[in-house]
Amino acid sequence: MSESAPVIRPSSSGRSLSVAVIGAGVIGLGIAWRLAAAGARVAVFDQGAAGHAASHAAGGMLAACIETEPGEEWMLPLNRESQLRWPAFTRELEAYTGQSVELRTEGTLVIGHTADDMARLRFLHEFQIGLGLPIELLSGAETRKREPYLQPGVAGALYSREDHQVENRKLASALHAAVLKAGGRVHENTKVTRVELRGGRATGVWIGDALHEADVVVLAAGSWSRGIEGLPASARPPVRPIKGQMLSLRMDPANPLLRHVLWTPTGYMVPRLDGRLLVGATSEERGFDTTLTAGGIFSLLEGAWRAIPGVAELPIDEMWVGFRPGSRDDAPILGFGDVEGLVYATGHHRNGILLVPVTADAIARLILTGETDPAVAAFGIQRFVEAG
Repeated sequence: MSESAPVIRPSSSGRSLSVAVIGAGVIGLGIAWRLAAAGARVAVFDQGAAGHAASHAAGGMLAACIETEPGEEWMLPLNRESQLRWPAFTRELEAYTGQSVELRTEGTLVIGHTADDMARLRFLHEFQIGLGLPIELLSGAETRKREPYLQPGVAGALYSREDHQVENRKLASALHAAVLKAGGRVHENTKVTRVELRGGRATGVWIGDALHEADVVVLAAGSWSRGIEGLPASARPPVRPIKGQMLSLRMDPANPLLRHVLWTPTGYMVPRLDGRLLVGATSEERGFDTTLTAGGIFSLLEGAWRAIPGVAELPIDEMWVGFRPGSRDDAPILGFGDVEGLVYATGHHRNGILLVPVTADAIARLILTGETDPAVAAFGIQRFVEAG
């Protein structure tokens, strides 16, 4: 635990607080680790394997700066706060578990091929600089100096030295280990069928015909959060699945084609230390459709090839589909709602990996002390009720 971790309060009966977490992705596991390490009795439930849904499918980018566009300014303080917590969070998690999460700090490039691309990048540069973000505008020559395997005609790029990446699958594994080491329990392949309500308060979760009682229930089920039964309609978070197709190619780890996270006009690429090159991702409103399509994969490969022609020679390592949990305004839903004893930690959309540190810390603090971290105060479910 960090020195700033909250001190747990006992329940009304004098025993330690009991918390049921629905969802064993990186958000649910991060919260569970913080709570278990503080002395709470924590049980995490997931319908599949821990860390094998959106957390497994993600790219692991920590891009609070370069991805900020007009209309998203209100989310920037939360994203930046979590980004700034990542180095300390990584050190603490790795020391606690002995597992690396491969936080890489080369930064992120957003390239342009054409004059139109560069006009957009110059607009974004001016906008992001106006927000105080550390973004540089590079010429084509400067861009290729950083990444020599880029196609020779690259026109230029934006460079963010503070937008990094983490190996999300290793992050999920480390958080799983951390929860267990702290004394929490993780129940995999165990679907929560509904939340138990008594007198308008959440008092546990149902696993088939068995009730697991809890003082607090945390809803961290990502894209599946809205489908959990037992809650009144007004308390169901407006979260939907946003399908994303991705693939990975296999580079020579001793001589990789790419070292920075790279955004192209049509997608992104993320190099891993083991030689994998992640290429993503489509964004499709198709519900829980797990189909890989020729058109989706072709668009990803074509965009990667236009940026780095050498990818045409790389073998395909893996292809997959994931589901981003998107809310109505594409921002997370965090904190208490109208149902006493129920805490939301869902709807993180494309920033689930980025927001792990601030979400874990803030939700644990809220449960243990009743205090709301100012960083998450604007992200309650009430904003949707008030909007109608």
